[in-house]
Amino acid sequence: MAILTVNNIKKMFGTDTIIQDITFEVQKGDRIGLVGINGSGKTTLFKVLNGEYSADEGSFTPARDTSIGYMEQHVCRDMEKPAFDEVMTVFAPLLKMEAEIERLTAEIAAVPENIDALIEKQTELNDRFIADGGLTCRNRARSTLIGLGFAPEQIYAPIGVLSGGQKAKIQLAKMLLGESNLLLLDEPTNHLDIPSVEWLEDFLKNYSGSYIVISHDRYFLDAVTNRTFEIENTRLTEYKGNYTRFLHQKEENRVAMQRVYDNTQREIKRIEGIIEQQKRFNQERNYVTIASKQKSIDRLEATLQKPEDEPDTIRFQFKASQRGGNDVLMAEDLALQFGENRLFQNVNLEIKRGEKVFLIGPNGCGKTSLLKILLDIYKETAGEHRFGANIDIGYYDQAQGNLDESKTVIDEIWDLHPYMTQTQVRSALAVFLFKGEDVYKPVKGLSGGERARVLLLKLMLSKANLLILDEPTNHLDIGSCEALENALLGYDGTLFVVSHDRYLINKLADKIYYLDPTGTTLYLGNYDAYLEARQQKEAAAEAAASLEATAKPNAYRQKKERASEIRKKKAALSKCERDIEATELEIEALNEKLLDPEIASDYEQTLDITNQIAACKEQSDALMNEWTALNIWLEENGEA
Repeated sequence: MAILTVNNIKKMFGTDTIIQDITFEVQKGDRIGLVGINGSGKTTLFKVLNGEYSADEGSFTPARDTSIGYMEQHVCRDMEKPAFDEVMTVFAPLLKMEAEIERLTAEIAAVPENIDALIEKQTELNDRFIADGGLTCRNRARSTLIGLGFAPEQIYAPIGVLSGGQKAKIQLAKMLLGESNLLLLDEPTNHLDIPSVEWLEDFLKNYSGSYIVISHDRYFLDAVTNRTFEIENTRLTEYKGNYTRFLHQKEENRVAMQRVYDNTQREIKRIEGIIEQQKRFNQERNYVTIASKQKSIDRLEATLQKPEDEPDTIRFQFKASQRGGNDVLMAEDLALQFGENRLFQNVNLEIKRGEKVFLIGPNGCGKTSLLKILLDIYKETAGEHRFGANIDIGYYDQAQGNLDESKTVIDEIWDLHPYMTQTQVRSALAVFLFKGEDVYKPVKGLSGGERARVLLLKLMLSKANLLILDEPTNHLDIGSCEALENALLGYDGTLFVVSHDRYLINKLADKIYYLDPTGTTLYLGNYDAYLEARQQKEAAAEAAASLEATAKPNAYRQKKERASEIRKKKAALSKCERDIEATELEIEALNEKLLDPEIASDYEQTLDITNQIAACKEQSDALMNEWTALNIWLEENGEA
């Protein structure tokens, strides 16, 4: 059943059409990824569905029981507001009602002439306040934050001191308390570290409602979506499956559409050739054929659909100007401390030529600070590091601070490479989508994505043989991320990358260092291999803890069981010895019977006694074997 129906929505800003002909349905249980290049209209669509923008054309209809919750890309603008107060904004109508009840109470206390009307209004308002959950809303807000992992002291802390992951959880708390069953999530993983993104993944996998999520995190989209919507050239196309499946389907559709278009064009050319031939014959009957063939062309052209050009995206390569030594970077027992605050210690790194190495860890663990030690921006508190022979370093700063705000884009590049002609500089900028007058844009006015493209161009032109990259996919749309991946895959130098982009790590990493305050832990392989190793390590730790927790009771129980087993074995040995003695006595008695002349002369009695003796001896042998086994067990257990 559809919980949201969208029909032919169009939105314009001035004369620019941002989105148009947007039509789709959201079914109960849908997990939808919304993708497209930066500026394609994804957030605009969300704001139309949320009611912030009105559509210029078309409409959308939520089902009667559909409640939409919207998680914005830029959240919690008031950094001084306590987390609890921000969450309570979801109960704004209740808080307004509560304030009105308090005002009425104060008026009634003054015993005005219209006191009866005021009491009636207060009673009516109070009943509605209780019915709508006014008495429990604060407890619900507090319980929800605690359930999302907030410590009691963090609930009332200013938003500004919280981590990016905690800010995201505040938004989720607001949506949960609003009892939404359709979530619109705009870049929810922005500024989250990997543990926080994994928490969000688990939350969405277990969420009972539906959601549409805008994200450039491809690993995240693969994990939490079962449908994909793409906005391209102002229109939306639906695909089944997650992001990776969408890529395959889109390429298959593009190839199929191009094949149909090319075949139709060839057929039109063929028919046009026939028409030209008929015209040369210049007979009356040929004009009938020409008219028929022209109609065929007209029908084909009426159905001819030219595949749309793919949006511009960057395509580039990294190449090293020289081959460095085999040992690229060595670090031993690095530590960093600011005053009393120790950020990390015991950091050990070993990076060889050609390796693609990633550094991961939670926000605030010191990843960027470690890079700044390697670049001699910070001085280590302890330990040492060194680079190998002939190592040229190219650095990508996630803060994008190594750009000159006073320059234009073209000057930022040309001043670094004055030997290049203007045509060469403009051609290089065009590869990174700075074309025409865009090259004269001031650096200080560039968006985060544009600044990232300038920095990547500077890296490409540096031809360094060691690239140290700090969160290089931040600010990039999916197409640019994929272009960067391809460039790094083909790079003939060495990579050392800080990133929370698990898709990038999975595609490139030869090995991963995990950083925490105690130092670095090395994992061989890509992100999936790291995840598997981490899960095995956690499972082993849980098993060890469980074993330790039960070790003493187990030891006591095992001691009691061993003592009981020894008692049983000794009792069995004593019984066995008694049974052996009784069997031997019985054999002796039977042998004495055989000596009786009266029995010896009776063949049947003699045969019966002989059989009894044989059975007794067989029983005796079995008892002796049991006796031997019991003695051996008792000897081995120190009880002989």
